[in-house]
Amino acid sequence: MAVFTELSDEDRDSITAAYGMSSLSSVIGIADGDRETTYLFRAGEGEFIVTLFENGAEPLDLELAFETMETLYNNGVPCPKPVRTVHGHSTFQAAGRLVATVSFVPGSATNDATPARCESLGRVMAQIHTILQRSHKRPAADLPTGAVHGALVHQNVFFLGEEVSGIINFRLRHDDALISEVADVLVRWTSRPNGELDQEKVHAVLGGYQSVRRITDAEKAALPGFVLASAARRYASDKRRACLPGAAVLAYESVRPEIVACSGGSSTS
Repeated sequence: MAVFTELSDEDRDSITAAYGMSSLSSVIGIADGDRETTYLFRAGEGEFIVTLFENGAEPLDLELAFETMETLYNNGVPCPKPVRTVHGHSTFQAAGRLVATVSFVPGSATNDATPARCESLGRVMAQIHTILQRSHKRPAADLPTGAVHGALVHQNVFFLGEEVSGIINFRLRHDDALISEVADVLVRWTSRPNGELDQEKVHAVLGGYQSVRRITDAEKAALPGFVLASAARRYASDKRRACLPGAAVLAYESVRPEIVACSGGSSTS
């Protein structure tokens, strides 16, 4: 759905004042689904994405998303820079809606998941996991847990050429087994129409990931099961329910031990 909450001149003035923007040159509406209205504000300080939440958004959830993005942005992960109000708040009220603002990130989403893009995504995913992972001792047989993005689908990943230029939408960030998000990315980004995973793309995702963070033996053993669960969720939620059993099994069988084993790289953790 296209933009549906129109901003009055008064709304625009209140937003620019709240965020300390000057010399506003243009305000452009961006089509963005049915739960949010999004605008591109061009001001003297740069370009900003201003989002008005129609429903389901809570200030505390957005504060957590802001803190996550601030941590990642400050550590070099390609993601928007959260823009707080002049009073340091993560949200603001305008046009009767909750508002949040971030910096504009270049690039665009794509459904063309080339091996090079898969490798870049794997690398950035590992950066997110490594930076946000909580430090604590755990038995070697346990699966490492920590914060995951929660929605690394095509529309939330922007590319410039073959490199990830921006990861957006951190509202679903939560704690989980890290390998669960790796499995979700493999299913979403490397699946063929019949459910089988493209081995070259699987190798690219895992290679990019392990160039930053090594996958443990426990995670390697658990990965096929997580892929099976992820594939089942995917096919159960779309029009291909009838092919769910076969597609999920093909995805499971695609995670071959030799692919995981040979996708390693120099890692920082």
